[in-house]
Amino acid sequence: MVLLSPIPIRTEKILPINLPVVDLSTERSMLTKLIVKACEEYGFFNVINHGVPCETVAKMEEAAFDFFARPLPQKKQLPIYGCKNIGFNGDMGEIEYLLLNASPPSIAHFNNISNVPSNFSCSVSAYRDGVRELACEILELMAEGLGVPDRRFLSRLIRDVDSDSVLRFNHYPPTLNKNCKDKDMSPSHTHTNVGFGEHSDPQILTILRSNDVAGLQISLQDGVWNPVPPDPSAFCVNVGDLLQVMTNGRFVSVRHRAVTNSHKSRMSVAYFGGPPLDACIVAPSVMVTPQRPSLFKPFTWAEYKKVTYSMRLGERRIDLFRNCTQLHTQNYSS
Repeated sequence: MVLLSPIPIRTEKILPINLPVVDLSTERSMLTKLIVKACEEYGFFNVINHGVPCETVAKMEEAAFDFFARPLPQKKQLPIYGCKNIGFNGDMGEIEYLLLNASPPSIAHFNNISNVPSNFSCSVSAYRDGVRELACEILELMAEGLGVPDRRFLSRLIRDVDSDSVLRFNHYPPTLNKNCKDKDMSPSHTHTNVGFGEHSDPQILTILRSNDVAGLQISLQDGVWNPVPPDPSAFCVNVGDLLQVMTNGRFVSVRHRAVTNSHKSRMSVAYFGGPPLDACIVAPSVMVTPQRPSLFKPFTWAEYKKVTYSMRLGERRIDLFRNCTQLHTQNYSS
């Protein structure tokens, strides 16, 4: 287990929330409406009957937990492993993680690394295929619901052979204070420290899977945090910054964070659907009207990614790409 110094949570208002649940077996016209409504009002939703086999998810989680259970010196030999440090600009968390490109060659590379479980590459590859197809299906449903003539205008960016999609495995060890006895811990104090700080996801769409341990919190209002109950049968889907831009602000990339559990280990696996680096990020014409002019300047994913890595985790990167005339007049809610 990795031992990390605690990073306490500030005193903030906590307001539990139940995310919308989208059943992919629902009739299609109703399904598109449900997804659009969830993205406009919450930026997050849970999806069930998603088509990713339970066995595929279980094998992926087994391989990942196997890796994180290994001795720290062994894990540190792997270039894609990180511990405590998040990014390049001083952000810290009570976390260890694996971060890898989601392309088949990148995943296959780990077949020959001795300190990675022998089934890692195969299990992760099958999981990646499943969640990528899920992401593309959801993006096509979104496009239909928004009335975009080309329903593949979002999904083809992820299906592209040069897609810059990423898989991130986050492991949050339990953080029970040794000076605090179990009987002193009420249910409201089972989450005590920041594991991964406040941020929005920069890519198009995130497909998140976590074990049956709570920790995800979203912020629908500044200063208010909404804990999201875990649902092992569902995937949690959230809008990324690029999708906010490509919907001209109709969908909102909501800020969120992960907090640790005092007693239980939590692992989340995020598939970040990203476009090719040279993809131009701009809303289609149907999303721009005289009543709702273009809110953002066109840019490439490479340009936005560079900005993302140059700033702190919690900074609002997307504001740098707003059209000047809209920066102070746009009134959007999250």
